[in-house]
This record gives sequence, C-alpha cells and structure tokens, in this order.
Amino acid sequence: MARGFDHIVHAVGDLDAAAELYRQLGFTVGARNKHPWGTHNHIVQLPGFFIELLTLAEPDRMGGDGFSTMFAAYNRDFVARGDGLSMLVLESNDAAADEAAFRAAGIAASSAMRFDREGKKPDGTPVQVAFTLVFAKDSQTPDISFFTCQQHYPENFWNPAFQKHGNGVHGIAGVVLVADEPAQHRAFLIAYSGAAEARDEGDGFTIDLPRGGIAVMTPQAFRDRYGQRAADTARGARLAALRFKTGDPAAVAAILAKAGIAFSPLKSGAISAAVLGATLLFEP
Repeated sequence: MARGFDHIVHAVGDLDAAAELYRQLGFTVGARNKHPWGTHNHIVQLPGFFIELLTLAEPDRMGGDGFSTMFAAYNRDFVARGDGLSMLVLESNDAAADEAAFRAAGIAASSAMRFDREGKKPDGTPVQVAFTLVFAKDSQTPDISFFTCQQHYPENFWNPAFQKHGNGVHGIAGVVLVADEPAQHRAFLIAYSGAAEARDEGDGFTIDLPRGGIAVMTPQAFRDRYGQRAADTARGARLAALRFKTGDPAAVAAILAKAGIAFSPLKSGAISAAVLGATLLFEP
C-alpha cells in the first residue's frame, strides 16, 4: 500500500529567522521544541502533513545513538552546505512492517527507532507525543534523507487550530525533486513509497500517493516550469520544492509583496517563491 506524506524537514542555520520568515509568508508557526540529541524545531501543520523547520542548536548534546547520527549530524552537515529541504518523510501505520519491506527491497538504512517528547496544547497543557522512524537509503542521493514516521499519539499532535493559515494554504499537493537523470531514482522511490507505479512525464516522472505526490524532473525542466533556479545537483538529486494547495494565489502574492518577499506568478496561476534554499509553490 502506498504511503502518504507525513512531513518534510526544512533545515536552516538560523531557526528564529526561519520561523519569522514563515510567519511573514502567512503560515501559523508553532512553538519552539527541543530534541534530546540537540536539534530544535518549529512545526507548521497542514491537514495530515507538517513542515519541520529545524536546526542543530545544541551540538554538545549529540551522542552515538541513531538519532544523533542519522538525524542531528545529518542535518548539521546539510546546513553546512546551505539551507534547504533535507528530509522527506512518509507516514507509517506499522514501523516494523516498513522495516521488513525496506530490508526486502534492499533499501533499509536503519532498524525502527522510537522517541518520545513532551508537546503542548494551545492552552499550554503538556501532552505526550511519540514517533517511530525507519530510514531508507538511496545511495545516489546523499543530500536527501528518507524515512517513514509512525505517530503513536496522533490525537496529541494534530490540532486543527494550528492548520489555519493567513495565506489560505489548506493542504499539501506534493514535493518536487530535481535530478540530472530522474530515471535512476525511480526504482528506489517506488520501493520507498510503496506505490505500484510511476507516471512518465517526458522530463521525469510522478508518483501519486494517498496524500500528495512526488515529482522528479531535470533542473532545466524545473526552471522552465516554476521560474526558479533548481537546487544544486552536483552531489545528486535534491528536494527542490514544496507544492501547497491554496484557495487564492493572488492573496498569497499580496502577503508576499507586503512582506517584501520576491515571488514569480506562473502561467498556471500559481505563485512561486524561493526562500531558505527551497522553492515554495502556492497553487490554485
């Protein structure tokens, strides 16, 4: 069964500045959270999906565990090369089953790893949230980390109040990867996503998921379609863009103009903006 999107990590050097920029973009941004291995984050929720703005704020807290090496150190090294979309995460209903499937496909990068932390409701009441992650690896893609995430207390995490945004964004349409040779990543992404197939697009392919879709295209196709320079593919494929569903892209354009954030209107009616090493697409 195909796995829908769970979240994406937007790794940054200055977390406070990134949170403020997302607020200027019209998003509702959650409080600052801390992980035991030294990373801090802010969450931007959409229905069934979230953006994790993240930085390594306390490197002295890193240890030798899997979360320190595969999560904290990975994002530290990623940000050393620049801000951007560093991790693609799909939802999981059964982490153990995901691990078995990844091992059978030859793409497993870890055993199932669980962590718990304290969250807060809008009124400040503390609640428990917990997640189990299973990592997969595409050896040709060192600048994207892939894993699935099983949420054990989803009722404590998801909150409709946090999913209302001043820019009118109400859902995730998909993510866009750029690769010099998209076909090289097709088999991995099908195995990782659990999808049955991918649709050829001429300059790449698309994998449709229960929530969102993964599009892979060449850097030139990305520039032609979205009016933005693609992420650097010198080290391999990159996560280049997030596609948001919004009711009125013109209203988004007004918010960006007021904030002094450069954007490009597209022939499709969408708005594209390059921020913090990523392209954000606001689509009607």
